[in-house]
Amino acid sequence: MSVRAVVWDVDDTLFDYTTADRTGMRCHLAAEGLLAAYDGVEQALVHWRTTTDRQWARFAAGEVSFEDQRRDRVRDFTGRDLTDAEADAWFQRYLGHYEAAWTLFPDVLPVLDALARSHRHAVLSNSSLHVQDRKLRVLGVHDRFETILCAAELGVAKPRAAAFRAACDALGLAAHEVAYVGDHPEIDGRGAAEAGLVSVWIDRGGVYATLEPPRGPHRIASLAELPALLGADTRFGAPSTFG
Repeated sequence: MSVRAVVWDVDDTLFDYTTADRTGMRCHLAAEGLLAAYDGVEQALVHWRTTTDRQWARFAAGEVSFEDQRRDRVRDFTGRDLTDAEADAWFQRYLGHYEAAWTLFPDVLPVLDALARSHRHAVLSNSSLHVQDRKLRVLGVHDRFETILCAAELGVAKPRAAAFRAACDALGLAAHEVAYVGDHPEIDGRGAAEAGLVSVWIDRGGVYATLEPPRGPHRIASLAELPALLGADTRFGAPSTFG
């Protein structure tokens, strides 16, 4: 496998988005006095996640801008006819709680260190550059990547092949020379495979673990398995638990 570069998803691949989102929203709902409208915190969190997925799908389909999907998430979730300014303010208050919970997964820095000399590294995210550039800086890994590409600026989102090819073009490499690592079996896994990249699905046992895995992506349970999969010249790595 002649892979020369690794392109990374960010949320729930490098960055523990799910935990940060749940922790941040729990604190935000309490501060906003909104928990009384639900039978419990878990019900409120499920509503937030469902709302997020629905509005994000509209953005990924090109129906709304990145900023408008955020505003519509707030309106949808609260059931209020908020102005743009009011929705932005609500979301900014949530961000304060969310960002306080930011953290990398524990297997991230070891694998980046292990692959630092053998592979080039880049990011391809379905978010915006404003969001992910700052996030990677706060998490202390921004300088690990030679380029950071995001759907909001590219004008095309994963799983469309054009998004993955844009990452390959930015690196000046052919698709078969690039591995893509992401947590979503369809958006990341199948999308990258169908675009011709070496696709690696990191299955951390989250919300997608019960889905039937798509054909094409390599499936790993920990990033510790990645160097061996890529044939990197390193002793770091572990045999796959999925076979």
